[in-house]
Amino acid sequence: MSTLTFGPLTWLLLLPVVGAALLLFIPRDRKGALYALSLLFTLAAFSWSLRIFALFDEAQGRMQLVERLPWMPAYGIEYAVGIDGISLFLVLLTTFLMPVAVLASWPVRERVKEYLFFMLVLETGMLGAFLALDLFLFYVFWEVMLVPMYFLIGIWGGPRRIYAALKFVIYTMAGSLLMLVAIIYLVMRHAHLAQTLTFSLLEIYELRLPYDEQLWLFLAFALSFAIKVPMFPFHTWLPDAHVEAPTAGSVILAAVLLKMGTYGFLRFAMPLFPEVALAAAPFVIAMAVIGIVYGAAVAMMQADIKKLVAYSSVSHLGFVMLGLFAFNTQGVQGSLYQMLNHGLSTGALFLLVGMIYDRRHSRLIEDFGGLWAQVPVFSALLMVVTLSSIGLPGLNGFVGEFLILLGAFGAAPGWTAVAATGMILSAVYMLWMFRRVIFGPLANPENRKLADLNARELVLMAPILVLIVFMGVYPDPFLRRMGPSVQLTLDRIAAAARAQHGGAAAQ
Repeated sequence: MSTLTFGPLTWLLLLPVVGAALLLFIPRDRKGALYALSLLFTLAAFSWSLRIFALFDEAQGRMQLVERLPWMPAYGIEYAVGIDGISLFLVLLTTFLMPVAVLASWPVRERVKEYLFFMLVLETGMLGAFLALDLFLFYVFWEVMLVPMYFLIGIWGGPRRIYAALKFVIYTMAGSLLMLVAIIYLVMRHAHLAQTLTFSLLEIYELRLPYDEQLWLFLAFALSFAIKVPMFPFHTWLPDAHVEAPTAGSVILAAVLLKMGTYGFLRFAMPLFPEVALAAAPFVIAMAVIGIVYGAAVAMMQADIKKLVAYSSVSHLGFVMLGLFAFNTQGVQGSLYQMLNHGLSTGALFLLVGMIYDRRHSRLIEDFGGLWAQVPVFSALLMVVTLSSIGLPGLNGFVGEFLILLGAFGAAPGWTAVAATGMILSAVYMLWMFRRVIFGPLANPENRKLADLNARELVLMAPILVLIVFMGVYPDPFLRRMGPSVQLTLDRIAAAARAQHGGAAAQ
């Protein structure tokens, strides 16, 4: 493992924070300058992440571009960041969507400085969580994400924003505190066995604990991540947060923050406690499939388009969990790919819902109909994104779902067959929504005044649509870079589980 002291990953983390700090020096009434500066720094972060992508060695599954600096050496805490094929595209997804989110925030005209400040701090928090190789550092970034999102929902959200923001914080904090206790126990246990006090994730990977201890620690980590995913039945905070959040908040929440949970399972809960993770697979798969069907069924009954999209996330992320706990290459790679797909497709759906809401001030399906005649560009983009969300071959969603089902069928064929019905239900409720909103007569007089998408909205949608098609047609560049790291993680889990069994047998 190559070691640097200060390198590209740290610069990536600093760029949004520097942008947030510079915002403080701009008068709050210069809203154009505030937006321009925020856009500049989010674009700079995206450009820098492309440089990291170019430096990344796709043949290596281990952590790369590692940077380590002592932080609190007396307590074994260091600033340690690194990137592998699992985190690479999640970092790129984050930096790719942040300029889009800033552009989509243009209608926000109240407290713009504070709004953009929280957006930039949120970006650093999300990137830090994906890059952290120290458990203490990971927890810090995990909590850093929570605060800006709380304010974004609570200040710039809808009529029930305070309720939604508090519910989001209470759920997330409850899980986070359990994870913190588990981290402290894990580190103390490692110090006792290895005679070294460290929070280093890579060193703690080597720790072998008895099954009973693994069980409690896995439950503590898993609960925190399951809330974040959100897995059924820990999902109830999600619809409120999505519906009340401003458009850009909904996009980032769906596209990136929900991935923290699935990423947490793959990076922490599964390799740290492999024996329990393997034993829990049937239970997790069952819950994931229930979530797939439940999320789809509830989405079908929604009258509000944004709430429909929110419940569809419960269903789509159930597929991600199904693939992860299949514990094979196809399933895990499919889950990683589906995380990116969901980020793009659901993010784009929230953007389009926000655009029509800004014009019509309604998200109720019954208020629309016949929009194709009035806003054809909007309608065409909604059609592409809807088809990508339901996994049409040739678009991004199909590849991830296919790999997940392929991997999951080898692990749990019965549950996989049930999960496949979720794909059918997904097509039913998405196409039903699309038909009622876009086709039919333009009966509502208020819809006759709607204007089609403007240049700013086309600019922010264009790169997402390009990626939706590119990832559907040519997934190899993504899968090739994910593969070695996924295999290394699966090998680590399998080896640790074998060692545990061997140790137990010897006793």
